Amino acid sequence: MSERYLSAIEHGLTTKQVDQRLTAGLKNEPLPPLTRSVKQIFRDNLLTLFNCINVLLAGLVFLTGSYKNMLFLFVVIVNTAIGIFQEIRAKRQVDKLSLLSATKIQVRRDGQTVAIGQDEIVQDDLLLVTRGEQIPVDGLVRATAGLEVDESQITGEADPVIKGPGDELVSGSVILGGHGIVQATQVGHGSFIKQMARAAKQKRRTPSQLLTIINRIIKILTFTIIPLGAGLFISTMMRGESQNRAILGTVAGMIPEGLVLLTSVALAAGAFTLGRHQVLVRELPAIEALARVDTLCLDKTGTITSGKLVFERVEPWNQHDLTAVEHRLAALVTAIDDDNETAQAIKTAFGQPPVQATEVLPFSSSRKWSGAAFDGHAYVMGAPEFIFTTVPGELQTRIKTLAQQGYRVLVLAEVAALTTPKPTRPMTLGLILITDELRPHAKTTFGFFANQDVALKVISGDNPVTVASIAQRAEIKDADRLVDMSQVGTTPDYDQLVTNYTVFGRVTPQQKEQLIKAYQRDGHTVAMTGDGVNDLLALKQADCSIAMASGSEATKSLADFVLIDSNFDAMVQVLNEGRRVINNIERVAALYLIKTMYSVALTLIFIFMSHSYPFEPIQLTPISSLMVGIPTFFLALQPDYTRITGRFMKQVMEIAVPAAICVVGYIMVIMVLGNKFQLNFETTATLSVLMTGIFSLNALLIAARPLNRFKIGLVVLMATLFVLVFLFAGRIFSLVNLLDWSLAVIYLPLMISAYPVFIILQNGLGKRVLSKINWR
Repeated sequence: MSERYLSAIEHGLTTKQVDQRLTAGLKNEPLPPLTRSVKQIFRDNLLTLFNCINVLLAGLVFLTGSYKNMLFLFVVIVNTAIGIFQEIRAKRQVDKLSLLSATKIQVRRDGQTVAIGQDEIVQDDLLLVTRGEQIPVDGLVRATAGLEVDESQITGEADPVIKGPGDELVSGSVILGGHGIVQATQVGHGSFIKQMARAAKQKRRTPSQLLTIINRIIKILTFTIIPLGAGLFISTMMRGESQNRAILGTVAGMIPEGLVLLTSVALAAGAFTLGRHQVLVRELPAIEALARVDTLCLDKTGTITSGKLVFERVEPWNQHDLTAVEHRLAALVTAIDDDNETAQAIKTAFGQPPVQATEVLPFSSSRKWSGAAFDGHAYVMGAPEFIFTTVPGELQTRIKTLAQQGYRVLVLAEVAALTTPKPTRPMTLGLILITDELRPHAKTTFGFFANQDVALKVISGDNPVTVASIAQRAEIKDADRLVDMSQVGTTPDYDQLVTNYTVFGRVTPQQKEQLIKAYQRDGHTVAMTGDGVNDLLALKQADCSIAMASGSEATKSLADFVLIDSNFDAMVQVLNEGRRVINNIERVAALYLIKTMYSVALTLIFIFMSHSYPFEPIQLTPISSLMVGIPTFFLALQPDYTRITGRFMKQVMEIAVPAAICVVGYIMVIMVLGNKFQLNFETTATLSVLMTGIFSLNALLIAARPLNRFKIGLVVLMATLFVLVFLFAGRIFSLVNLLDWSLAVIYLPLMISAYPVFIILQNGLGKRVLSKINWR
């Protein structure tokens, strides 16, 4: 080691050199925040098409002086508040996780060891790294004492890598053992982890199906109702009616219902429920995306296994007594007193019996074995190829067989002396079998997904044979169909690979992304789990991404879901919650579209009629709240974990179209009767509200199926409140008193005929005609 190198290690950069690098921009940078700022959240939730339409309509109503007709703005306020609250809540949790993982780094500057933030590191800084730390920059090892590195977050390989002076270290690597001095060579955007994060951020995910349909409905509504509303206003003014009447009639026909509000409420409620199960939802639409997932791609560590090693058993060799071999193994591990994962697993299995060692040789990464002498004998434990000059043929065959079964195999041997690099005359006492610990409920969790028709695929950077063995232990279907991705060439046929195999081993980050794309090309909705930066591209490409809180900062900031306690079993609740939300939205969305349909039809009709539009905005409030808003809120929270059918529009139309036709038809009848009996606008409007509410109630009853006590009670309560509005709150909602026998002669026959007419239309039109149309 040269004097110049010693000086560099002793002193590190000077303050002047640090300032020069800061001026030159050679400074590390924190990972770019993938959560939006609070300002952006407010802007994007406030400036929506839904809000703009409602605010414009409220402004028109304000000009009339009829302020109670502005009550529909409550929907806008609630919808916007829910969206902002949920997103800020998720942002704060993600930011908190990021802060927890942003640890201080020890560096040498001016001959002193100082702790600085990761974003304060400059190029050529000397980092003092030790066990458990994650490397924040790309670097070069300058000095080391047994430095073992886990590069699985970069390469996917689970086995530790030994690093010596002159070796490169990649950002994102974790120090497993030893300590060393690392010189920062690439900082900021030049480092590997920043390049991966930037590449992932540039990817864009396809929006969820449900929100796509809802947004399409809103656009169609907007571009249809605006010109129709303008036509209705002009037509009303040309008939000589007052400007206020024209405005109120036009606004009543144009107010968009709260389908967006329903979706926001249901998704926010789902996010809140998942939060209680220690699952952070970063984006509300992700709940819907996961509900449709039919292919779940898993990494091995953290999903199938817990990340801990487990001592499985000792297999005696050459007829040695099992009890004696186990006793010597326990004594050897106690004497050596290593704290690595293997030693800890054996200590857990056997405890630490008292032993007086006369000689100890701790485990060395370069030597790959450890040993001790006690009771007049010397014993070693380690990798067989490093203990034997030539591994005996029969022993080598057995070790290979056990390795193919997923075991990590070590040899326990008695030796003549603890000489290096190999012990003298080793005699095998037994084989030590170590396995990766399966998560406690792994089999149950994977069994649940299999029963829900979600195909499980394992994509790992580890040895495919080992991964397949572990997958078989976890009872993942077709786990014996494996492929080594390091052997498929530079331009493999990914479409054929995803068809033929279930387990993919030695997969690079770019290959993971291509595998996800192949599944998507095959028509699958794909979820991806991961915890390392090697998973970033695949996580972003997937339709839904899940990260462990114990994973890298970049992964947590990117994922749709973060499992805060790194418990993959929580995914069962996530899938169920997603299905509950989507199934309930599909069930009750028809109630919102009923008004959309009859409003468009009535607006078009009344452009060419001599009558005013049959409603004012305030008169629709009891229907919007009691027959739509309140009951759908509670129905959207009901448990329903059945599989997603993909029949959203068809299910909606089977209820909404017949109901809308009934509303329009009966309002036309009321207009005719109004002319015949010379009823004023307030009376015909009241009768129109009554019949519209009754048909909405019928639709609510059908949408609530299958009925239970709660749902029946909910429908009865809404019907009762609707009646009470007419009896005691008619003046508030501009409704006339219906306790008039002259009016009863008109509306009672209409009410009695409403249910049978609706059922006939619903069964005939909804199930026969609409069933032949592909609404998807």
